[in-house]
Amino acid sequence: MSHKIGILHPGEMGISIAVSAQNSGNTLYWVSAGRSAATRARAEKYTLQDAGTLENLCAQVDAILCVCPPHAAEEMAQKVAACGFSGIYLDANAISPRRVAQIDQILSSSGASFVDGGIIGGPAWKPSSTWLYLSGSRAQETAEFFSSGPVVPHVLGDMVGKASALKMCFAAYSKGTTALLAGILAAADVLGVQDDLNRQWAQGNPTFPENTAERVRRVTAKAWRFTGEMEEIAVTFQDAGLPGEFHIAASEIYERLAQYKDSPQLPTLDDVLVALRRG
Repeated sequence: MSHKIGILHPGEMGISIAVSAQNSGNTLYWVSAGRSAATRARAEKYTLQDAGTLENLCAQVDAILCVCPPHAAEEMAQKVAACGFSGIYLDANAISPRRVAQIDQILSSSGASFVDGGIIGGPAWKPSSTWLYLSGSRAQETAEFFSSGPVVPHVLGDMVGKASALKMCFAAYSKGTTALLAGILAAADVLGVQDDLNRQWAQGNPTFPENTAERVRRVTAKAWRFTGEMEEIAVTFQDAGLPGEFHIAASEIYERLAQYKDSPQLPTLDDVLVALRRG
């Protein structure tokens, strides 16, 4: 069955999720008001229908997919609720189960059906490389929006918050480890043992030093976005009765690298280490 689906907003990840829904026979809409030229170009490239305003979007579509930076998740939900939207609302943002519960309350009180989502992987352009985990009473129905991929939907059950919990635990390792490695390299540089550390690392894995340096350089492009995600992971850990301070520190490390947002090229490792030291 074909659906009319809105995407908030078609950034690099959001547009790929929208295209997966298009591939499954759905018509995708977006809101051009207040969006950048880059966002407009992505929407036009993949022939998304422009609803113009959020109010128009909410009146036209059966479902809304929200893919935005963590700090904006509640604001988007509140705006959609204020429009009286009563369809399926999928929040696929990197937020804690605690905030998911709050957003569920916001949307449910306005008559919408809330579905919790967690995206694991990069933008979904290749088969079996990006997974969309879903939980909630209409999660299975939502999974059918993406039946033709390339994003792989997976339903975790009816309990809202479960999909986001999985996302938080996965990112706690994947992105948390990158932040830890960045901090280790910066400390070793300050203490004058970077070459010795690389030599020791190479004893166990000859490519580890080079791969680690490249990993730390690459993450600079998205560090601005990971700051809030690390804070969400810290809250998730604390709510589970575990220390959250490690990921608070990871958030600060990414904040020190946020200056590289929209940089035309990757910084050198030396530049990254200087940025980490300066704070």
